[in-house]
Amino acid sequence: MDFGDEPEGSDSQRQRKRYHRHTPRQIQQLEAMFKECPHPDENQRAALSRELGLEPRQIKFWFQNRRTQMKAQHERADNCFLRAENDKIRCENITMREALKNVICPNCGGPPVAEDYFDEEKLRMENARLKEELDWVSSMTSKYLGRPFTQMPPVPTMSVSSLDLSMGGMPGQQGPLGGPSLDLDLLSGCSSGMPYQMPAPVTEMERPMMVDMATRAMDELIRLAQAGDQIWVKGMPGDAREVLNVATYDSLFAKPGGAFRPPDINVEGSRDSGLVFMSAVELVDVFMDTNKWMEFFPGIVSKAQTVDVLVNGLGGRSDSLIMMYEELHIMTPVVPTRELSFLRYCKQIEQGLWAVADVSLDGQRDAHYGMPSRSCRMPSGCLIADMSNGYSKVTWVEHMEIEQMLPINVLYRNLVLSGAAFGAHRWLAALQRACERFAALATLGVPHHDVAGVTPEGKRSMMKLSQRMVSSFCASLSSSPLQRWTLLSGTTDVSVRVSTHRSTDSGQPNGVVLSAATSIWLPVPGDHVFAFVRDENARSQWDVLSHGNQVQEVSRIPNGSNPGNCISLLRGLNANQNSMLILQESCTDASGALVVYSPIDIPAANVVMSGEDPSGIPLLPSGFAILPDGRPGSGAGASSSAVVPLASPPGCVVTVAFQILVSNLPSSRLNAESVATVNSLIGTTVQQIKAALNCAGP
Repeated sequence: MDFGDEPEGSDSQRQRKRYHRHTPRQIQQLEAMFKECPHPDENQRAALSRELGLEPRQIKFWFQNRRTQMKAQHERADNCFLRAENDKIRCENITMREALKNVICPNCGGPPVAEDYFDEEKLRMENARLKEELDWVSSMTSKYLGRPFTQMPPVPTMSVSSLDLSMGGMPGQQGPLGGPSLDLDLLSGCSSGMPYQMPAPVTEMERPMMVDMATRAMDELIRLAQAGDQIWVKGMPGDAREVLNVATYDSLFAKPGGAFRPPDINVEGSRDSGLVFMSAVELVDVFMDTNKWMEFFPGIVSKAQTVDVLVNGLGGRSDSLIMMYEELHIMTPVVPTRELSFLRYCKQIEQGLWAVADVSLDGQRDAHYGMPSRSCRMPSGCLIADMSNGYSKVTWVEHMEIEQMLPINVLYRNLVLSGAAFGAHRWLAALQRACERFAALATLGVPHHDVAGVTPEGKRSMMKLSQRMVSSFCASLSSSPLQRWTLLSGTTDVSVRVSTHRSTDSGQPNGVVLSAATSIWLPVPGDHVFAFVRDENARSQWDVLSHGNQVQEVSRIPNGSNPGNCISLLRGLNANQNSMLILQESCTDASGALVVYSPIDIPAANVVMSGEDPSGIPLLPSGFAILPDGRPGSGAGASSSAVVPLASPPGCVVTVAFQILVSNLPSSRLNAESVATVNSLIGTTVQQIKAALNCAGP
């Protein structure tokens, strides 16, 4: 929190903006005094100024501001109570509406009039009104033009959702999809979705409230991380992971406005702990740096940004408090992202023990800035204990209250409703895998069997290029409001969604890039699918572009304890593919797996293997994202609210994604041939994978 001395008389404007920021110890002492005496007299203020090393005027102004903030907090608590009452009344209204659906008419004994009838009548009346208005505008236009005005004909129904296909033919020419020549406008900047509005930086009046909120979140996090089986219970039978006992939590951590929670709010609470191959200080740097945060969690965090730095602690670590914004995703176009703005508070509790606490901003503040109001991150975070041998023990607590605005796709319903999609187990597993990959850079000097004889510097360069490839692939599968996905209609069982963007980055080819993806359920364990698609000897069974030819591994870089976690350079044994290589990274952990690959030409590969900077090498990655389906026994955990298909074998959900360069000109338009090509490419790939794994059929 910032405070300033009021200048006297003719002090300049520059002097008016000089502030003194109190230390956490000073704030703690002032808060303790405020609880005992909100209106200290002159002697008490003088004693405080001597004890804390502050001017009496600063003490006076602090208490004045604190009383104003306390009044605002009381008003906010009253508003929270009224909101809870409003939610309760709304739920009662929903209950009564449901009850009315079962009412029997006393006259005829039949069901009541359906609401759809009234909605249809309203639409008819609105349609008639609009038609009258259109006729009036047409008559006025005819008078102005001096000739009859012909109204536009109704828009025909498109066969390909909202796609506008530019066939590049003559006017009136029919395209190969059987429709008229139209323009395609799928570019991200033209998205019809409303983007999440970034939160505004914290004002000086809000800083004490934010500090208090972060301090309370830190206390709650430590209690949750160290709590026993009173709060944390085991999941489904056979699942050792811990989930939150919501009833016990509500009784121990009472919130303003009572414990009432609307029925459409889903509580996700989980805890997990494990060893991570990274020191505590390095882990804290990852948590407090949003660029490193995205680099370590590309499969979970699609976007992260530091909005404001409230307190810059020692070395940017202990007692640091920042406001963050992030988007969480599941790497599929069929599940919307979660957008959150929250405070992140880092504190060193004792020597070798750190805590990082997250908590969403005040709901009313979010509503004021146009943000979702009822989905929030409750006090969550990590306890990080340094083990002095290069490892750290991490206890991860994840607690969210989510309002499901839209129906969840059936493929991911169990995974999302069980809380496993963004639960502590998935976060910790991804962290362990990322730390192993980070540590692999330090062991590149150790000789490995390498057919191509790549130097350690070359391997380092290849790892950097592969990291960028994986991050780009994960980002291409984001389903944020700014990235619009369009479902293609077709006769196949595979539902393909496409999206385009204009690429001008140095790490991608310049022009229009078409992304296409589909998500399917396979009745086989995820590790079987992972082993199949990453095996270079089996690649010809699913890779349509290999034309049935074998590929050979030229170079391999292990980047984890699991043999499947590695970076490979592959070469096709076909004479037509001698000018191209394939860079592939495969990685797996307890929460899922990734296989990402991209073609690179031989000159670019030589640049990488010589150890030069690979940042300018363009990549268009494609690949597979493999996740458990969330059912009990499939490795994702489930709760009683999850939907479990009857008599179905354990399986996984696989997202297959491709990217192709449609044109080298960023201003060019997409044609139907490209859409048909990528649609056929994904459909054939899915069919061949199902056939190879003996799970063909719908």
